Amino acid sequence: MSETFETHPLAPAWLAVPADPAELDPLVFTRQYTRDADGCVCVSGVPVTELARQHGTPSYVLDERTFRERARAFREAFEDALRPLGIEVAVYYASKALLTTAVVGWATEEGLNVDTASGGELAVALAAGVDPARIALHGNNKSAAELELALRVGVGRIVVDSLAEIELLSGLARDWGTRAPVMIRVTPGVHASTHEFIATAHEDQKFGLSLNPARDGEDSPALTAVAACLEASDALDLRGLHCHIGSQIFAAEGFGQAAERVLALREAVAARWDVVLPEVDLGGGHGVAYTAEDAPREVAAIAGDLAPLLAESLKASELPAPHLSFEPGRYIAGPSGCTVYTVGTVKTVTVAPGVQRRYISVDGGMSDNARPVLYDADYTAVLGNRVSHEAPVLSRVVGKHCESGDVVVKDVYLPGDVAAGDLLVVPVTGAYCWALSSNYNWLPRPGIVSVAPDGATREIVRRETVTDLLARDTGVVDPAGAITAHARPAS
Repeated sequence: MSETFETHPLAPAWLAVPADPAELDPLVFTRQYTRDADGCVCVSGVPVTELARQHGTPSYVLDERTFRERARAFREAFEDALRPLGIEVAVYYASKALLTTAVVGWATEEGLNVDTASGGELAVALAAGVDPARIALHGNNKSAAELELALRVGVGRIVVDSLAEIELLSGLARDWGTRAPVMIRVTPGVHASTHEFIATAHEDQKFGLSLNPARDGEDSPALTAVAACLEASDALDLRGLHCHIGSQIFAAEGFGQAAERVLALREAVAARWDVVLPEVDLGGGHGVAYTAEDAPREVAAIAGDLAPLLAESLKASELPAPHLSFEPGRYIAGPSGCTVYTVGTVKTVTVAPGVQRRYISVDGGMSDNARPVLYDADYTAVLGNRVSHEAPVLSRVVGKHCESGDVVVKDVYLPGDVAAGDLLVVPVTGAYCWALSSNYNWLPRPGIVSVAPDGATREIVRRETVTDLLARDTGVVDPAGAITAHARPAS
């Protein structure tokens, strides 16, 4: 398009009017996305119109090749950067971002282990056939049943989060006649630049054990936890230290600061108890681009920046280099997925004299993407089923729920002729969208459709039905019959 248009007064400063609304910005639309000769958005060559025809909307669409490539790239970047320092690396896929048996299979086939945060997540990883030794169990409030399952199957590590959990786990391990492999989660006091609800390394939050003592002259909670684990050495095999500074982080400095502080704690443990902890886990949280406002860094650059910081810390130490592990989730799953919606109602409202905003309603909303309402997260969207040459109009893509905050995309320029029946594609929904989905307003949750490298599609998680929703209501004797009984008779 050769025309230019003025920025809308309601648009955020970072949002530029697109010269071509049909363009797929490579910052957020990774290379699996193209447009075909008819102008339809394709995922690894499969038109979204065909995906919608076969599987309905809304649908989560997950590109297998992209997931695998990002998993492999993350592992190789840290292996290559840290190998010269004599550091062995393991990568654990943070399954809370997106967990299905198919996804876990892709991750492990690319050489990753699996991080779980509940008994349910652990059960899915086991159902996928993952070797328990390659599974970690996280969580700030693990139940005795969850810990017993981890002990029974023999997970590779349990990340303990409190003194109470250390006591509980040691008792259970003795009952089972085993030693539980444990990591201690510590809070290194790093204030990462991210939303306060997903920053997890500052002091005032629920996770981990602080490196700072409550009073002068006392041990820190982290050191107290180390002592407790060592005292229970008949039941606990203390493998090392774990930290996680948050999610959706772009700056490398926070990871470097966390590494420095955790390695200093490792030094203190060696000095006091003459015990060299062999492992350190620096967590995940590497950010991705959701809109043109974001500026993510390539994982190779992050690994490259971390290497000299670790080298400096290790140079001053007489201890051998620890085995390091990392836990990416969003980085792998997020850009691998998109959501395809069908447009319904389109309306324009007057916000102020001479200032209007267009609302485009779709057939999903906060039930399939809770991140905008939870974290004020921004997304973008494009018209998926065709190319339009109409002028771009500032739009707000909203859902069909009974909440004014039910926003899918807060601000985006879309063609002026978007109408009911069109398809919208929202990228970077592979992480934390299906995982956080709900049945609010009794909407059945969408399925997940995977696109294989050869273009074959399949539903790896089937779409819910109203029968599924009614099946858990104990007052409904026959869920399917309850629906058909009220269907309008054929004329």
